[in-house]
Order: sequence, then structure tokens, then C-alpha cells
Amino acid sequence: MRIIFLNSLEKKEAGAVVSSAQIWMGEEESQWRMGWNEVTADGEQEYIWYEGSSWSEMLHVYRHRIVIKLGEGFKPAIDGVWEDKEPLRGKAMIAQKLICYSESNTNEPLYVELCNWRRKKASTERKAPYLIASNRLLRLISVFVPQQLEELLELPGVGQNKAAEFGDELLAMTKNYSRTHSFPLDWVEQAVDEDTLRSWLYKQKEAKFRVEMEKYGVRRKLLEGIAEGLNVEQIREQVKMERREVIELVEELEKDGYNTEQLVKGELQSMPAEEQAAVLQAYKELGDGFLKPVLQQVYGQEAADGGDREMLYERLRLIRIRFRRAGHDVRDAG
Repeated sequence: MRIIFLNSLEKKEAGAVVSSAQIWMGEEESQWRMGWNEVTADGEQEYIWYEGSSWSEMLHVYRHRIVIKLGEGFKPAIDGVWEDKEPLRGKAMIAQKLICYSESNTNEPLYVELCNWRRKKASTERKAPYLIASNRLLRLISVFVPQQLEELLELPGVGQNKAAEFGDELLAMTKNYSRTHSFPLDWVEQAVDEDTLRSWLYKQKEAKFRVEMEKYGVRRKLLEGIAEGLNVEQIREQVKMERREVIELVEELEKDGYNTEQLVKGELQSMPAEEQAAVLQAYKELGDGFLKPVLQQVYGQEAADGGDREMLYERLRLIRIRFRRAGHDVRDAG
């Protein structure tokens, strides 16, 4: 096997190295392998992280696995190899430390009350709950327990508009809870040391990279399903997604240069050619940016409001793939 990448890392406790490791990538006969070799007091252990033919997939696995190890305290032998190009400074650093502290020191009774308030508020105002306040903001409020407007404004995510809109209601809840710390919150900068912050930041990245890796895995399964001649329903059962999500992913694959015609052709084989032609003509006249105008032009408002709406939208998405593949885009409208 030809090694194309190798780097060493160490994990220290109380200034002493307790574990060392190497991460490596290699290639042999067009197959990629990646692994993690770790040496502790108990000996050496090799873990294979990836075996396969996709370089892109291996990189997704690499990013996910390496941030887990960095979050566990491993550091590269050469500083800066995996660090952000622009380290956090000033207000950005302070904000991240406040969030880090709040997620490590919980106050569940107040947090639950704040969540209940948000749910009722969202229902009354007919808004999505995250538009009222994010989970992260509610966690900050529950941990730092601001009891004055000026204190509330110290928290990341609270500006003048949000304070004016919800400040009185939030403070009415926090005043019923005691706190053991003070405002201003400059003391948090010392309470969260560099190693704690670094570990927390890597855990945030790990969650992000895990989602990306899982999505890439679904894309691979979808491509394999298309190659095997499976239909949307069969693929949906394999990847545990809704039909609409599968179709949207097929659109993404087409944008990335993959040819999904085999699947598109199979799904549209029961759709009359005249109907397909009418949809293509509607795209030429209206553009492909929005589906609803095309649906209304081809099928009428009654069909747009009917029980077959999801099936019709699915067909529109599949034909849009062909429309875009032919070199058309929204600028062709009119």
C-alpha cells in the first residue's frame, strides 16, 4: 500500500504524554484506506476508519473522525495543522466562551420553563419556535439568569429588537430564580480555559461533520440504487427518507454532474408524453425557479389544491431535471 498522508498526534494529562497516535491514508489498486494507530500504556491498537473507492467519502469520514480525536484532547505534533485559519478574537471569543459555559453548566428548571414559554408564544404568533428564540439562547438565559434589561443584552443573540419584544416576559420568569454569579459576565473568560474551549469547539464541528458525512453516505446509497435500477420507493425504503427528500436529493446529484436519467425515466414512464411536453413548455414560458406557477398552468388551480398534489409536484421536479440538463434555466422565461 502506498501511504499518501501521515501525521502524528499526542494527548497529554498534567503535562505528561499519556497517548500518542498516527493518522494515515493509503492507496492500493484504486482502493483507499485510512486508519488511526494509537499507542497507550496498554500497547498499540490500529483502527481502520475507511476502506473504499471514494476519495470524497474518505475525506468526509476523515473530517468527522479527526475532530472527535481533537475534542478528546489529542494535538498534532506540528501546531496549526488542523486549527482554523482565523482564530477567534475579541467579541467572537467572548461569545463562544459564554455559550460554552452555558452548555456545560445547566439549569434545567428555568430552561424547561423558557421552552414552554417559547412554544406558547410561537403558537400565539404563528411563528416557528426558532424565530422566537433558539435553544442556545434559552440555555444562555437559564444559566446566567439575567434579571435586568442591561444584563439580558449581554447575552449573545439578544439585540435591542429582541429585548424590546420579549425582554419583559423573559425577565418576569428569571426573577423567580436565584443565581450564584454576577454581571457583567467578564468572569466567564477566566472560567473557561483554552483547552476547555478548544474541546467544545471541536465537538460543535464534530456534530456538523457527522451530518455532512451521513448525507454523503445517503448520496452514495442513492447512486448505488440508481445503478441497480431501483425505483424511488425502493430507494426510499433503503435510505429511510420521504419520497420528496429522495427526489430533492436526485436534483442535487444532477446539479453536481451525475446522470440520474435511468431513475427519472422509470418514474415518468406512466406519465403521458403530451403531459410531459406541456410541463416542459410551461418551464420554457415561466422559468424553472418555482413549481407552483407551472403546476397551476398545466393542471389548473383545482388540481393544485387536490389530493394528487404531491404526486404532481414530484413529476414536476423530475421533468425539471430534464429541462435543466438540456441547458435551460430560469433566465429562459419570457
